[in-house]
Amino acid sequence: MGSLVAEKPHIVFVPFPSQGHINPLFQLAKILHSNGFYITFVNTEYNHQRLVSSRGQEAVKGLDDFRFETISDGLDSKDFDRTQDLPAVCNSMLRNSHLYFLELLKKLNGLDSRPHVTCVIADGAMGFTMKASEELGIPEFVFYTPSACGVAGYFHYRELVDKGYIPLKDENCFTNGYLDTTIDFIPGMEGFRLKDLPTFIRTTNHDDIMLNYDLENSKNAFRAKGMILNTFEDLEWKVVDGIRNKFSLDIFTIGPLVDLYHQMSDSRSKSIGSNLWKEDTECLDWLDQRAQRSVIYVNFGSIVIMTAKQLIEFAWGLAKSKQSFLWVIRPDLVRGESAVLMEDFFKEVEGRGFFPGWCPQEQVLAHPSIGGFLTHCGWNSLLESICGRVPMICWTFCGEQPTNCRFACREWGIGMEVSQEVKREQVDCLVRELMEGEKGKEMRKKAREWKESAERATKKGGSSYMNLENLIKELRL
Repeated sequence: MGSLVAEKPHIVFVPFPSQGHINPLFQLAKILHSNGFYITFVNTEYNHQRLVSSRGQEAVKGLDDFRFETISDGLDSKDFDRTQDLPAVCNSMLRNSHLYFLELLKKLNGLDSRPHVTCVIADGAMGFTMKASEELGIPEFVFYTPSACGVAGYFHYRELVDKGYIPLKDENCFTNGYLDTTIDFIPGMEGFRLKDLPTFIRTTNHDDIMLNYDLENSKNAFRAKGMILNTFEDLEWKVVDGIRNKFSLDIFTIGPLVDLYHQMSDSRSKSIGSNLWKEDTECLDWLDQRAQRSVIYVNFGSIVIMTAKQLIEFAWGLAKSKQSFLWVIRPDLVRGESAVLMEDFFKEVEGRGFFPGWCPQEQVLAHPSIGGFLTHCGWNSLLESICGRVPMICWTFCGEQPTNCRFACREWGIGMEVSQEVKREQVDCLVRELMEGEKGKEMRKKAREWKESAERATKKGGSSYMNLENLIKELRL
């Protein structure tokens, strides 16, 4: 091993096995690589194969000082064009993955070709890594990929259990208004209701996999050397301060990472990709032919599963709006079947609709023809929407998406919400209002203001820029 490589501090990254979690950890890994760190990026074996399937063997070749490794998730999944069943993955990793990760760390430290591991940066949803790191005396930072408000929700699950709010007493709680109960003990989130919190509390089962998985992960996070958040102080300062003060955590807010990534990563690391789906770049050529701010972009992320009826209601809502749209339809978007739309729908939208299976979202949202975003309100999508100064229509699915939606619509002024049952008339109305109405103009103005705030945070001397520099200093120790 070359002496320069041998002297580099070695960081092992462990993302949760979902595209929305992989992306921000990958961006930070490449920033740190560009700042002189040796990187090992650890995917599950299943997602490693998905990466190879979508991008070819070159995608996992890496560089001399940026390597890929794998651990098993304990499952035997073979269909590499789909996101796995997340509760099954979580249950399996909780039981099995600590030992897999421990063996990987031992292997890495036994290789003459790599420097010894000096630090682990693990996804907050991969809490099993903490025990392995502690057993080998390796410091660990936890990187929570959701919003600060989402993290605050997860961190208060234990208090919700202790106070008797959850699990729900019976099935009636889903329909009798109980989820409208106001929660008054989460700093920075005054007036929040149970239904505004991350959705894994919506269970009547004390042994629910996702509830207990999140309880365990939160407990592990409090043992970390520090916590990293992909947000910026101006956007979520009340909630960030609430977490800092209540849980005595050192928090590094370094977002939007997508902005810092473009500033601080070099061409070598930028050549490495992490997308688990094949991207259709023809959509960018299609957008080039559209007028400025004339297209609504529709993408429900990497894990949302809808019914065929919901798909049809969205389709006819978009058709009735008479707006041009770019709609990403994943192969596994519809529950239990392929996403199939009707011939008469395609006739109705001929010339104003484009339907890729996946796309380079950041480039799409930055394109001048995009005027709005119909989204599941995942955190990466919300931040990329802010960076592109694009207002949103929000239809949430799971996790902290309802929490993000509440802030986007009521606090930040950049979103409007679609009801869960989805009616084409409402979709039509909201799309028209977003693209042509006064509310849309107001939201676009707020989106521009938040973009400017994000740029201030990530420029040299800004809060996120400084926090990243402080994190790098900590990691060098």
